[in-house]
Amino acid sequence: MPILIGRTREGRILSRSRYRNGESFYLAIADLRFPDTGDLLYQTGIVAQMALSSHLLDIGFDDRWCARNIGLHIGKALAYANATGLNYHSPELERLTPVLSPYNVWRNPSLDGSRPPASELLPDIPPLLRDLLDHVQGVTGHARPRRGKAHG
Repeated sequence: MPILIGRTREGRILSRSRYRNGESFYLAIADLRFPDTGDLLYQTGIVAQMALSSHLLDIGFDDRWCARNIGLHIGKALAYANATGLNYHSPELERLTPVLSPYNVWRNPSLDGSRPPASELLPDIPPLLRDLLDHVQGVTGHARPRRGKAHG
């Protein structure tokens, strides 16, 4: 069954909120507050998901549909966003998406307390996320918030 999407006032408001939350969570990454790679990757997943879902919500995707069908998978979110006009192509993000999908593995260790191994060849995450957020801001037109308190 095809998905019918269309911009709505409610979707635009939720999109702006998601974008601003992504910017807020990004501040801790920009300030290099995560010496633990697992925590950094979890926070990175949050920022990427908020940025990508901001675009999807802005063009009319339903938030519940996104939660059910995309979930915490950055690769899926990026594919849907690009298929619907985001047109964001970053080799670094594409290389990172398998590590981040689903990104909750970096927050919740397995029953034995272990996390998956993190690649030692991770891209430089702060500029990667800054570029993604700036691209989403340019496509959605949401104002970039003034610097405030970071999450984390």
